[in-house]
Amino acid sequence: MAETGSERWRKGVRLFERLQEARSQERNTSSLVALWALAQRAIANAPVLDSEIAERIDALEDNLNEFGYDPFGFSPSFVKKVMPAVAWIYRHYFRVEAYGVDDLPEGPVLLIANHSGQIPIDGGMIVTACLLDKTKPRMVRSMIERWVPSLPMVSWVFARAGQMLGSRDNFRRLVQQGSAILVFPEGVIGINKTYDKAYQLQRFGYGFMRLALENGLPIVPVAVIGAEEQAPAFFNAKGIARVMGAPAFPITPTFPLLGPLGMLPYPVKYRIYFGQAMQFEGRPDDEDKVIGQKVDQVKESLQALINKGLSERKSIFF
Repeated sequence: MAETGSERWRKGVRLFERLQEARSQERNTSSLVALWALAQRAIANAPVLDSEIAERIDALEDNLNEFGYDPFGFSPSFVKKVMPAVAWIYRHYFRVEAYGVDDLPEGPVLLIANHSGQIPIDGGMIVTACLLDKTKPRMVRSMIERWVPSLPMVSWVFARAGQMLGSRDNFRRLVQQGSAILVFPEGVIGINKTYDKAYQLQRFGYGFMRLALENGLPIVPVAVIGAEEQAPAFFNAKGIARVMGAPAFPITPTFPLLGPLGMLPYPVKYRIYFGQAMQFEGRPDDEDKVIGQKVDQVKESLQALINKGLSERKSIFF
């Protein structure tokens, strides 16, 4: 009997788990390569499970080479394989509601969002909202942290799913392609903050504003409500994080008590609010004081959008 798509997907996940186990036990390199190849093959052979999702991905305008990748490694065929699982998480686990997604401007645009939840699920849900809930589906390209490419498997998956290192050169090339670009100005400080700072925006970097001015991009604030509660941390063990070479080591009600299982996000309800586009004028090389005033306007608009979402929320889970 032929394997179903879900059975092939589960096989791929099990192979990834074996890969992680092999890495932890420092097995030889050939074993890792073999397991990694099997895992890729299992996922690549999984059929598309939802024709509507396939049609939405096919509708995207992509700059692909003869092998089906764009210059950053994005592969629509890969997205077709993983999106059914992501769509289930989006629709049934987090039960995401997206507001204002159809108001995104056409052409290149910069999305600025709050960051939280210890693991970057919020970025994935924003990307999925623009693909599944926008009348005219659009692929959002996220700028990821510089330490992410050092993670085994994760960097490969992120690249195939259209996300890339947050560098100036990558940003400019995406603008030339007319992309929607997602940036989290809080960075790791935002995603790894403890729950006593929930929904309080941390310090914004200025880089996104300089890039927006340089490229004449409209800025759209995006508020994510729900991610703070998916893995609420009450302490960050920075000493352990330094030893592990990680940006943080969060202590949550279930992690590390339950091991890796403790990082499974709680089934909270996500609400994503896309705000009105903001346009700024000025020189990208202005002094920090001038750039900072513009950044503060974006931050204030985003905080107001967050407060609106919190006021409309009746429950964390519903």
